Amino acid sequence: MTRVFVTGMGALTPIGNDVETFWQNLVAGKSGAGPVTSFDMGEIPYNMACEVKGFDPMDYMDRKLARRTARSTQFAIAASHQALAHAGLTVDESNWYNVGVMMATGGGGITEIEYATQVMDERGWRTVGPFVVPSAMANAVSCLVSIETGARGPVMTSTAACASGHYSVIEAFHYLRRGEADVMIAGGTESAISALTMAAFGRMGPLSSRVDDPGHACRPFSIDRDGFVTGEGAGALILETEEHARARGATLYAEVLGGKLTGDAYHITAPDPEGDGAARALSGAIQLAGLEPEDVGVVFAHGTGTVLNDAGECKALKRAFGEAAYTMQVTSIKSMVGHALGAAGAQSAVAAICALRDGVVPPTINYTPDPAIDINIVGNEAQKTDARYALVNAFGFGGQNVVAVLGAVEE
Repeated sequence: MTRVFVTGMGALTPIGNDVETFWQNLVAGKSGAGPVTSFDMGEIPYNMACEVKGFDPMDYMDRKLARRTARSTQFAIAASHQALAHAGLTVDESNWYNVGVMMATGGGGITEIEYATQVMDERGWRTVGPFVVPSAMANAVSCLVSIETGARGPVMTSTAACASGHYSVIEAFHYLRRGEADVMIAGGTESAISALTMAAFGRMGPLSSRVDDPGHACRPFSIDRDGFVTGEGAGALILETEEHARARGATLYAEVLGGKLTGDAYHITAPDPEGDGAARALSGAIQLAGLEPEDVGVVFAHGTGTVLNDAGECKALKRAFGEAAYTMQVTSIKSMVGHALGAAGAQSAVAAICALRDGVVPPTINYTPDPAIDINIVGNEAQKTDARYALVNAFGFGGQNVVAVLGAVEE
């Protein structure tokens, strides 16, 4: 059976625009939350987000492309270039037919539609730019990564709401297992911080209301949690078959052991309160990876900080793992980077790989124990770990549950 390894990583996040800065700030417990700066929130009361700071798209592309692409696509291109550089991999005529792209997004260029609609309403239809559609379409995030890197293998965009980010990793894993490529650029990207989306989330109810103290607003698994803080950014991984990676002498950072997808068939936004679908994804993932519950040392939880999600995820972990659920280390990086929707799972996957590499689990900051969530939360301070296997959870609107399994590299 073909084995699949991670040989490169890239990241754009609210606490660092490269993998190592992101990772160091995660371990330090630094929050990326603050008042929204990219536009005027007006009367919308939820004036906070975890924005990516200091990002210049022209560090990764020319001015013309930067003007014609949505911020989410710019993030995808940047993270992919970082990941290729980290992997020491050049895409050229010698290999481009065997390098594919599986990039994910929840909303694609949704903000481009909002802005274009405003322009048309104010100035008329002839002022709408000709690049609105190619900028806004969700598959631009993969197609432009393909165009910019030269990858000519399988090119697909996955859209599974908040589960998109590492659904793409599992799909890329299967492409490699099937022999359809030697290398896949996989990950997730999102930039949906706009007046419309903030108003819509605010009306829906999952946002934290602690706008007076953004850095302490997102409190996954805490007794006083009241919702998430919207985030943005991207995460990208280079996945390679073992044969291809070893033939070129690549560094192996982690092994992708597979994963499991399930559906709740419950509600379009609310999670199943009993965590049935999530539990089946957790159990199925470790079974497909050939592991036992006690083998799992750390879980990078979905952990949004909403009352229902965190309670359901706790139930799912206990249903899936039994007594082992009380000893494995559980953390949520959303306490620091917010909920980046379609990029969230990819950002967590990057963090999980770094945790296995360095033997450190970053904290869930702003944590106050909830007696009803009686699992082993890594709260407020980073902890050492000897975990050899990590799970990354992502549960999306509509009841889409994704769990990926990563393993440390044993040389």
